[in-house]
Amino acid sequence: MRPSSSSGFYVSRTVAALLVGLAAALLLALAVIAALYGHCARVELSELCGRGVPGAAPSPSLQREESPPTSQPGPEREPAAAPTPRNWRPPGPWDQLRLPSWLVPLHYELELWPRLLPDDLSAPSLRFTGRVNITVRCEVSTKQLLLHSLSLDCERAEVRGPLSSSTGDATVGRVPVDDVWFTLDTQYMVLELGETLQSGSRYELQLSFSGPVYQDTREGLFLNVYTDQGERRALLASQMEPTFARNVFPCFDEPALKATFNVTIIHHPTYVALSNMPRLGQSEKEDVNGSKWTVTTFYTTPQMPTYLAAFAICDYDHVNRTERGKEIRIWARKDAIANGNADFALNITGPIFSFMEDLFNISYPLPKTDIVALPIFDNRAMENWGLLMFDESLLLLQPSDQLTEKKTVIFHIISHEIGHQWFGNLVTMNWWNNIWLNEGFASYFEFGVTNYFNPKLPKNEVFFSNILHGVLREDHALVSRAVSMKVENFTEMSEINELFDLFTYNKGASMARMLSSFLNENLFIGALKSYLETFSYSNAEQDDLWRHFQMAIDDQNKIILPATVKGIMDSWTHKSGFPVITLNVSTGIIKQEPFYLGKVKNQTLLTHNDTWIVPILWIKNGTTQSLVWLDKSSKVFPEMQVSDSDHDWVILNLNMTGYYRVNYDELGWKKLNQQLGKDPKAIPVIHRLQLIDDAFSLSKNNYIEVETALDLTKYLAEEDEIIVWHAVLANLVTRDLVSDVNSYDIYPLLKKYLLKRLNSIWNIYSTIIRENLAALQDDYLALTSLEKLFGTACWLGLEDCLQLSREFFRKWMNHPENEIPYPIKNVILCYGIALGNDKEWDFLLSIYTNKTKEEERIQLAYALSCSKDPWILKRYMEYAIITSPLNFNETNIIEVVAASEVGRYIAKDFLVNNWQAVSERYGTQSLVTLMYIIGRTISTDLQIMELQQFFSNMLEEHQRITVHAKLLTIKNENLKNKKQNARIAEWLWKNT
Repeated sequence: MRPSSSSGFYVSRTVAALLVGLAAALLLALAVIAALYGHCARVELSELCGRGVPGAAPSPSLQREESPPTSQPGPEREPAAAPTPRNWRPPGPWDQLRLPSWLVPLHYELELWPRLLPDDLSAPSLRFTGRVNITVRCEVSTKQLLLHSLSLDCERAEVRGPLSSSTGDATVGRVPVDDVWFTLDTQYMVLELGETLQSGSRYELQLSFSGPVYQDTREGLFLNVYTDQGERRALLASQMEPTFARNVFPCFDEPALKATFNVTIIHHPTYVALSNMPRLGQSEKEDVNGSKWTVTTFYTTPQMPTYLAAFAICDYDHVNRTERGKEIRIWARKDAIANGNADFALNITGPIFSFMEDLFNISYPLPKTDIVALPIFDNRAMENWGLLMFDESLLLLQPSDQLTEKKTVIFHIISHEIGHQWFGNLVTMNWWNNIWLNEGFASYFEFGVTNYFNPKLPKNEVFFSNILHGVLREDHALVSRAVSMKVENFTEMSEINELFDLFTYNKGASMARMLSSFLNENLFIGALKSYLETFSYSNAEQDDLWRHFQMAIDDQNKIILPATVKGIMDSWTHKSGFPVITLNVSTGIIKQEPFYLGKVKNQTLLTHNDTWIVPILWIKNGTTQSLVWLDKSSKVFPEMQVSDSDHDWVILNLNMTGYYRVNYDELGWKKLNQQLGKDPKAIPVIHRLQLIDDAFSLSKNNYIEVETALDLTKYLAEEDEIIVWHAVLANLVTRDLVSDVNSYDIYPLLKKYLLKRLNSIWNIYSTIIRENLAALQDDYLALTSLEKLFGTACWLGLEDCLQLSREFFRKWMNHPENEIPYPIKNVILCYGIALGNDKEWDFLLSIYTNKTKEEERIQLAYALSCSKDPWILKRYMEYAIITSPLNFNETNIIEVVAASEVGRYIAKDFLVNNWQAVSERYGTQSLVTLMYIIGRTISTDLQIMELQQFFSNMLEEHQRITVHAKLLTIKNENLKNKKQNARIAEWLWKNT
């Protein structure tokens, strides 16, 4: 029963029933009127389109927008109380992720007018208006027209046609547009037409629209605010890949729907406008307020997908040069150009273009290349045809970069993006499931190009360090993903973004490298050249690439494969993970099985789809042998058997060009260990690296005993290659071992064992550090490995390392203008603080407060946590949760302190008294992270219970449940590590 009203008014049951009936009738009448009104409103929107975000009011039409819009609501405003498209749209093709094949775009006439003013950078929201005329060909008769649009206000939508073969026909009719609506999940604009479009005819879709310029994300058309010549300035740039073109203009936003583009940009006269093609002309436009704007038009592009369309509006300077008659310009902040920071990139860009042209005998088709150095660019770099975008940190070379790996990094990234001009721009994958055809081959050729211009770089070791090591660590059966995905696997737009990952880039590059390894260079390049020529300005599938390789194979008789190229490569690209190849040197039997994380006993191939077709290049006693193929689960190769001779040994996977790990039987490992002990240089560097990396990975995951991996380190006193040492230390001196208090039973043994072997490599590099660190400026592997060597030596208490740290830190304190050498800066900063007192700590804090770059501030914030004094760490955390006088906004200081050797205890006590302030400063999720960090060493249920009781008042119920499960996982992992560490300690005790 409903409660009576406060007035006490009473009605009888009869009257009440009558009133209810009247109310129901009234509601029904209102619903009918509302439905009719809604239909009329949607029909009216055929001339004044609805909003990309449903329910919001439309923006003014383009014809009325001669002056900049004032305080227009942005896309984040609350929608009006109106039904969303999901409520009223009928089921149809707009529910599918892919566009229907009804229309094919042929040409875009695109005009964009961003309202960026140089003296108004504080506006809370910035918008742009635009017009686009899209010429399309109708493939299937339809009364519905779908294209992509997201977060755009559409002010006008018209369809003209069918178009005659002659251009400029003013008598062309119009197709009525009855309704326009949007879908948010599949990001479509849908036009309901009054007439059917005729198959085989061409039409022109005319749209006027406006949209937001993004400030917090680098998608679509976005804003960068920066400082140049002491002034605050701004620029606009675009990022369309993979599916952000629809955020800038309504379009057919799929990679196979290539078209030509005529671009016009309206901008403030003080800015420069850039697009894919050279500037065609400029004129002046005056808005209704009398303000003058510059109208810049550009030449017509070649056929290209929407994701390669690019725009920039900036107040930059540039440097330029001409390469084979085509202009190359690098645009950057005026300060950077004046300081010569762009010169290195400019000098290498032209020769890289020429190298790629000569390699494939296919000229770069555009008349110019602009490269823009953006102050902030999340994507690192983007290969837009004719207008490449880079984060400036990856393009510009600072004077202080001489002792970093920066030159090599710039070389790699420029080579990668230039590689895309052929792989991706000239020939584009048909759909995103084969994005590896773009990124994998661009990643592969970046190494070839960089090595060509820098022949001293050890290419195999660099490929391992940059590509192979990382992806082998993450890739494993059943959990990771295949390089080439099936189209039907995509169910959401977000899944396309997720494809730009380690597997697409690193595994894709490894696939290309493996393919090259079992073919000769001429055949490999010849097949790619044929592929590029055939599909120029078009699209291709993975199978198209394999077909051209097969044609090259069929045209010769020297290389015999055990299956078709498609059969071989599909066995790799359509499966997750990789195989472990095990050789029994006594019998010559090789078998393959999937690599599992934490393999359990008797785990077999039965849980995996199929076998790989494995190319095996190998060496015996230092001599390269003929390629063999493992196309079954196991096979016998008598030539791989070894004798009892002390000099007989075999290594599979020459130069690590195969995408797999290698295991041996007990005798095979013993033979290799003996050879390392007698003459390690007889085994090439890449294979000493391989043996260490494979052995420790296999032991960690239960394929071999940990003692087998440790045995390989006995020879290290004779190892003078820092990249090999880096692999050893990365596997032995792990982060968990360094910070784990329970590791002190193993620490003295490990210290004694390693220091005995470190002397040789330490003496080499400590001498260079003291006498001539500049000698390392072109040694990429040394620059990337020195920190691990230096940091481990200091952690092990090597007095010379600690003394060097003191010397460098004190010299820097006395002369802060003389920076600590970059390769060892993290170590020097940490041990300068750890070995010092409050004087050193206060000095570093003062340096921190004067730094503006986030990367440098994070580096200093971590170094400040290295103090061994509890009261200093407590003061540090107190500073962190007080917003004044310091703002530690780059990282969570409480987490940083908790992760340090002394800090875990201090942080726990600090939380008892300050957890509310910590929660307010960093959020409740930070408490969960802190619980994991502090609980990193738990190994009993009692410790879990104590930790949960400690945190019980701080966490919400759902967090407690999640944390409990995580702590159980940590406990089990720690118990496993404890057993492993006990075996390592026992081995060290026997071998020290």
